[in-house]
Amino acid sequence: MAGANVHTFTDANFEAEVLSSDLPVLVDFWAVWCGPCRAIAPIIDELSSEYKGKMKVGKVDTDKNQKVAMQLGISSIPAVFLFKNGQVVERIIGARPKSAFVKQLARHIG
Repeated sequence: MAGANVHTFTDANFEAEVLSSDLPVLVDFWAVWCGPCRAIAPIIDELSSEYKGKMKVGKVDTDKNQKVAMQLGISSIPAVFLFKNGQVVERIIGARPKSAFVKQLARHIG
């Protein structure tokens, strides 16, 4: 389902893969049953290719990994968070066009 550059993040690997990453990390919180989540999936795939080497991109299935979603207070999906140095620096809630993602990422990634 995810593109070649898109990682799968879980409750078990979230700290190591996201919070401890040297690169900024874009995390798409989604679920299989969520239509808007499926609608933005191609955008997430494109961003993972376009920002390769500058940013890590991955997905968290909130149905299978509820601990991380609860810790971050995620109550609505899709929720796309950008982490930098282990901190959330951007939140994009709901389906948005690719241009909205690019605009918000531009503030943090050169």
